[in-house]
Amino acid sequence: MKITEIPAKTQEEKTIRVAAYARVSSDKDAAFHSLEAQKAYYEEYIRQNPNWTLVDIYSDNGISGTIINRPEFQRMLEDCRNGKIDLVVTKSITRFARNTVILLETVRELKALDIDVFFEKENMHSISPDGELLLTLLAMYAEEEARSASENQKWRIRKKFENGEPWVGDMLGYRLVDGKMIIVPEEAEIVKMIFNDYLSGMGLQTIAKKLNSMDFPARYSDHWRANTLSVILHNEKYTGNMLLQKTYRSDFRTKRKVKNRGELRQYFVENSHEAIIDRDIFMAVQEEMKRRQALFFSIQPANKQISLFKGLIHCGLCGAPYRRRIANSSSHPKNVWICGKYYDLGKQYCSSQQIPEDILIGKTKEVLGIDNLDRETIQARISNIEVTGHFHLRYTFKDGSVQYVVWEHKSRKESWTPEMKEKARQKTLKRNAERRKNEQGHEDNRN
Repeated sequence: MKITEIPAKTQEEKTIRVAAYARVSSDKDAAFHSLEAQKAYYEEYIRQNPNWTLVDIYSDNGISGTIINRPEFQRMLEDCRNGKIDLVVTKSITRFARNTVILLETVRELKALDIDVFFEKENMHSISPDGELLLTLLAMYAEEEARSASENQKWRIRKKFENGEPWVGDMLGYRLVDGKMIIVPEEAEIVKMIFNDYLSGMGLQTIAKKLNSMDFPARYSDHWRANTLSVILHNEKYTGNMLLQKTYRSDFRTKRKVKNRGELRQYFVENSHEAIIDRDIFMAVQEEMKRRQALFFSIQPANKQISLFKGLIHCGLCGAPYRRRIANSSSHPKNVWICGKYYDLGKQYCSSQQIPEDILIGKTKEVLGIDNLDRETIQARISNIEVTGHFHLRYTFKDGSVQYVVWEHKSRKESWTPEMKEKARQKTLKRNAERRKNEQGHEDNRN
């Protein structure tokens, strides 16, 4: 018997596409590990291997490793899924993730895509036979470290609260300087204007549009919005008092902020700093907000039907989704659909048109050829409704077909229900009775 050995074919070494992931969780870290320094390090590190080529460096700054919603981390994963990366290099397990579940799920997904992760500090490849076991043990240790750090931080915050000191104090009108809340004069004037405008009868949307037209920069977003103003109007700090520990983090992994409804102690500090808003004005605003809220909810029961078109209607002018709102709530409330950008920012940002819901329902019945409309039917047959211009709609169906629809407003006479007509009649009778009474009074005075 003769045995002849056949040598394996030599293959050209494959070029490995390498991504580097880095994360700094605080400004202190960032001072020593800037993006530029990391880039230089990884460029040199990858250059030393002739079979490696750098795809990109993904770096999240100031974001905890216990959460998965990190912009650069997600961008890296998306590039992995799109077949752009063969190997991910990172400094350590704690830089990659401090959450055991996130770490293992991510590594397993990448392993299924035949993508390796190399952890420099641990000198370990995730794709190795014993990689997952070691990762599990090390990740559990890293997660425990994160939990301990979170508990220490909570203890420091609560000690400050017990001493009547705020943890953070930067807000519209104030800055926290050496533990004290100091007024920012130009911002304080804006705060006063918001409170005064609301008491004068203006709504939150109207005030937001006014601020946007003034080009006064919003502190926490691109534009002033109603929900931001609501937070300002509810904030007791503007009266010179502080309620501490109004919220807390429910889980050190998710970092989700939860409203404190009695689960933890709170601390009310009187006269802790200089006030911007007089307490009487602040309390008057709180009462007015309660009054308007009660009026809104008194209207709501008649409008609690399922939101048939939620998520389906979009503005063809700016692309924003349409929202369901109540129009003319002070007299004859009715549901309308309106562009979100127009509603939040005003017509200078979008010149779209609101659509009464009853007309939208009628037109949708027409295009579907049915008499009874429900959410399930709409979702099964329609993928999108676009408001292409005034009085024009474009329906896109699940089968890819498109239908254009023109609509028009009902005349005032047609749109009035019997209840609305009766209410108007009673109002007219009352007004006529008051007029006759006044005329009789004037006649008696002349006699």
